[in-house]
Amino acid sequence: MESTTNRNSNARPNFGLRSKVALAGCILAVVVVVLGAFTRLVDAGLGCPDWPGCYGHLTWPDEAHEIQSANKAFPDAPVDGSKTWPEMVHRYFAGILLLVVATLTYLSWRSPNKRTLKQTNLLMALIVLQAIFGMWTVTLKLWPQVVTAHLLGGMATLSMLWLLIERMRKTPIYIPVDKYRALQRLRPLAFLAVLVIVLQIALGGWTSSNYAALACPDFPTCHGEWWPQADFQEGFNITQQIGPNYLGGALESDARTAIHLSHRIGALLVTLVVFTLAILNWRVGLHRWALILSGLLLFQLGLGIANVIMFLPLPIAVAHNAGAALLLLVTLTFYYRIQIVQPSGIEDSEAQTNLVLPRSALTGEL
Repeated sequence: MESTTNRNSNARPNFGLRSKVALAGCILAVVVVVLGAFTRLVDAGLGCPDWPGCYGHLTWPDEAHEIQSANKAFPDAPVDGSKTWPEMVHRYFAGILLLVVATLTYLSWRSPNKRTLKQTNLLMALIVLQAIFGMWTVTLKLWPQVVTAHLLGGMATLSMLWLLIERMRKTPIYIPVDKYRALQRLRPLAFLAVLVIVLQIALGGWTSSNYAALACPDFPTCHGEWWPQADFQEGFNITQQIGPNYLGGALESDARTAIHLSHRIGALLVTLVVFTLAILNWRVGLHRWALILSGLLLFQLGLGIANVIMFLPLPIAVAHNAGAALLLLVTLTFYYRIQIVQPSGIEDSEAQTNLVLPRSALTGEL
C-alpha cells in the first residue's frame, strides 16, 4: 500500500509566491481589523469628515495653517488631532491590503494552477466592497448598519485570506477509518460553532456601533437586575434614519440595554456550543484542539467581563476584538480541516501495528 508520506508529497501543489502574498495579506488583515477596532473605540470614525483624504490632505492636517484652513472648509467638524491620525492610519493599511489582494488576484489569473482563482476573485470583490463600506461609514456619519457591515466585512476578508492559505499549504490528512468517522460526526457541531461565533461578532458590532458596551455597568446582573427593563424593538430597529450623526449613539437607554443583554446571551450560546465542541474533541483524541478551543473561549469571556467591570479600558477592548477574530479563525480552521481529512482505509489498531501513518494522525490531531 502506498505510504501516506508519498501521497502527501504528490498531492501538495506548489503555490510559491502566491502563498507568501496570501500570508502577507492575512497579517495585514489582522492589523486592519485591530486598527478598525482601535479607531471605533477612540471615537475616531469621523476623525476625517471627507473621504478618501482627510480635510483635503493625503495624510492629515498637523500644521497650524493647515488646521486653520481645514476648520474653515469644514466648520461643523473642527480638526481633532487625536482622532485624525487613527482614521488615516487605518485607511492606509486598508489601502495596502487592497493592493496585496489585487496582486494575489493577478497572480492567480497568471498561474496555470487555477485551484484558488474563484476564491481570489471573490476576495477581490469583497475588499472592494469593504472600501465602499469604509467610504459610507464616513459619508453616512457612522450609520450603525454600515459600521456593523464594515466590521463583518473585515472579519470575512481575514477569514477568506486564512482559508486561502490553508488551501495552498495544507496537505491532505489521512487518519484511521474509525477516527475519520468520529470526526465526521463533529461536522454539524463545528459548522454551528462557526455560525454562532459569526452571529456573536455581528452582535458585538451592533453593540459597538450603537455605543451599548456599557449599557449594563455591572456583572453578572444588569443595573442590579437579572432582567432589567429593555426595549428590544427599538434596539434592533435596522431602519434607523440616514442623516443624523451617530457618533456617541442615538438610542435611548432601554434600547442600548436590550442590545447589551443580547450580546451577553450570545456569549452564553457561544460558550455552550464551543465548549461542547471542545469536550467532544477531547473524547475523540483531539486534545490539542480541545485545549485551544476552550482556552480561547475562556480568554474571550474574561476579556468581555473585564470590559464591563473595568468600564471598557482601551487595551482590553481592542484585545476583545482581536480575540473574536482569533476564535473565529481557529474554529473555521477546524471545520475546514475535518472536511478535507481523508480515511486511510485501515482501522486505527492496524495503523498502530504497521506504523503507516504519521504520529499526528495516530493521535487524532489535525
